[in-house]
Amino acid sequence: MELTTTRFGVGLPGWVAEEIARVEPALPDVEARMRVAHRLARRNHREGTGGPFAAVVSDAATGEVLSVGVNLVLASGLSGMHAEVVALCLAQAGAGTWDLGGAGRPPVELAVNWRPCAMCYGAVLWSGVARLVIAGEGDEVEHLTGFDEGPMRPDWKEQLAARGVDVRTDVLRDEALDTFREYGERSDVVVYNGGGRGRGPETQGS
Repeated sequence: MELTTTRFGVGLPGWVAEEIARVEPALPDVEARMRVAHRLARRNHREGTGGPFAAVVSDAATGEVLSVGVNLVLASGLSGMHAEVVALCLAQAGAGTWDLGGAGRPPVELAVNWRPCAMCYGAVLWSGVARLVIAGEGDEVEHLTGFDEGPMRPDWKEQLAARGVDVRTDVLRDEALDTFREYGERSDVVVYNGGGRGRGPETQGS
């Protein structure tokens, strides 16, 4: 047999560069970094490139932004292209290593506008980040948007802590909820859960 597809690739939409051009190279605190994630998440769904999710990878000590990511499932046609995965992969590509917490490297922070889903939880575990900063946790994102975040274990924060990942939550939580609410109230959104369990504009109100 002959494989017809042997490689794939993704890139950030052009509008992301426009947003980041207005951001300082180093952001002094977690709130500043979360504000960038919120801005990117809002614009991502408004641009139609993916869901209302974004992530920022930075040097935890200096606040230097190393990479950003937005959800690119719709833009790429790839279910794995969640914001955390995109941001971490870009940071790893820039660093030339799969382990962002390797010997001699500064501690790395990942800021996301909500708790990771089941898939991105695993990505955080194996990435080498030292700190995870999230706007909030809980099932609000599922109720407001209809997304299936997967079977997260109740002790997920403890499991991260056991692997050296510090978790800080409730950073600009209300801004995240406003973005999710806006997404969920749109009539033209696509909720891309697998197995035919999503919804698109043609099924709104059904």
